[in-house]
Amino acid sequence: MGYIKDSTFYQDAIQEMRFDCGTYYLFDTFIVSEIDEGIVFTWDDHAKPIVEELSELYDQKGDNLVLISNRVHSYSVKPSDWIKFFKSEYKLKGYAIVSYSRKGIIASLVEKLFMRSSFQSFGNLEEAIVWAKALTKPQDVTSPNDKSA
Repeated sequence: MGYIKDSTFYQDAIQEMRFDCGTYYLFDTFIVSEIDEGIVFTWDDHAKPIVEELSELYDQKGDNLVLISNRVHSYSVKPSDWIKFFKSEYKLKGYAIVSYSRKGIIASLVEKLFMRSSFQSFGNLEEAIVWAKALTKPQDVTSPNDKSA
């Protein structure tokens, strides 16, 4: 298992935020969550207040953010609550789940059914972060009138 604090990426975190359900690590274009053992993670009890606070901090509704759920602990998610997330007009550029067990990988497939964002499942944190950075990398667009290209 790969905790973000044990990775080389931790030094790039802008902020670490502790909530009653887990810890969130904020980076420029992505967020890594590590939810605590035994939590039943729901929109109303956990996600809504966290999303509201993070939206304010990032000054956006998530259009250019990737959320990485680093599942280092065993907990439950109510997958249908993603509908409430999207109905609240929040968005994500992408969503990744890092699972360290077969059961976790199967559970991520259920969550994928409710996603409207780019979704990937990974077996390690490093691959998820590389994907998140690539997904949020500014596109190099050259104007058709630019003759220097």
